Amino acid sequence: MRPAFWRAATVSAVALMVTAGSALAANQYDPGATNTEIKIGNIMPYSGPASAYGVIGRVEAAYFRKVNDEGGVNGRKIDFISYDDGYSPPKTFARARKLVEDDQVLLIFNSLGTPTNTAIRPYMNEKKVPQLFVATGATKWNDSKSFPWTMGWQPNYHAEAGIYARYILKNKPNAKIGVLYQNDDYGKDYLMGLIDGLGDKAKGMIVSEQAYDVSEPTIDSEIVNLKASGADVFVDFSTPKFAAQSIRKASEIGWHPMFFLNNVSASVGSVLKPAGFDAAQGIISAAYLKDATDPEWKSDKDMKQWNAFMNKYAPDVDKSDAATVYGYAVARTMVQVLKQCGNDLTRANVMKQAANLKNFDPGMLLPGITINTSVNNFAPIRQLQLIRFKDETWQRFGPIIGGETSGA
Repeated sequence: MRPAFWRAATVSAVALMVTAGSALAANQYDPGATNTEIKIGNIMPYSGPASAYGVIGRVEAAYFRKVNDEGGVNGRKIDFISYDDGYSPPKTFARARKLVEDDQVLLIFNSLGTPTNTAIRPYMNEKKVPQLFVATGATKWNDSKSFPWTMGWQPNYHAEAGIYARYILKNKPNAKIGVLYQNDDYGKDYLMGLIDGLGDKAKGMIVSEQAYDVSEPTIDSEIVNLKASGADVFVDFSTPKFAAQSIRKASEIGWHPMFFLNNVSASVGSVLKPAGFDAAQGIISAAYLKDATDPEWKSDKDMKQWNAFMNKYAPDVDKSDAATVYGYAVARTMVQVLKQCGNDLTRANVMKQAANLKNFDPGMLLPGITINTSVNNFAPIRQLQLIRFKDETWQRFGPIIGGETSGA
């Protein structure tokens, strides 16, 4: 018979092995995650024709600094690595490869642009690395079957354009519509949403379609052409630089149609103020986030928290730029996903938790709008409310409108 002390030592060794095995099982990691750190990649147009959106990356970096100052996520600090791609798809692809293969990030978060994210989507899905909460509203991001590693965040462009179409049909049924759109997947998705929303009346109502390339210095000639077409409704599907130009040029040539401006360019600070508030009066858009310039939210608890965050962590950023609210809200959504991951920081679990958000409110959504996802719903936000510009801010009107679409 073995001595009692031998049996006790054997039992202790087995117990240690079981404990160690449980610890290993409790903490599961893929590249980019450890006991102390989570690496998150990001790609933004800090330069180039869409550089107005670069503030999003700056605010996200600031928010993750705040999270780290407060102890991180489940005790892990966020290492946020953000690169400039100049809104150029080939550069986006190069930056994505660097983030995944050299920097070894756990995921790529909120990279901006429809053509740019389109360029990296096959690569991200082949590598099985989350391409999470892309900063673009193209309908294609809601395609969990074909691209299970790519997910959108904001309302999709097709549905938003459909909302404008329904408003036009109801309030100006004999409209002559002129459309300005960016000549890429971003602009074409909006244009198709408008055409689909108008239905069989589209061909008779749309009298002019003017496309521009992001490399063009101005869109003045396109605006002149739209006025010359006789259009009395202007639907503007452009990015901030060109949106500001179109508002200013339309005013300069005395063209005052019913004016619709897409949500992604509805920033007071980066679009309407540079264009001139006088020229922007009466413009209609759609929103899903609270507007920091709207006095309605002055006493709002979540807006007060946002203001305190901006004052401390991003004091040099213009608060009237709607991109600041966007960056804050999407960063908070990312943190929520990481919290839900617990100690299972595998890429598969990141996607699982991203597809398991239930009535989540990052604090800056309009009342009645929440984030919901599932394995069959990769479109977290699906609702909007119409807004009209008056004086120096947006005013909401009408009900919250659902923007359901079929996905990809």
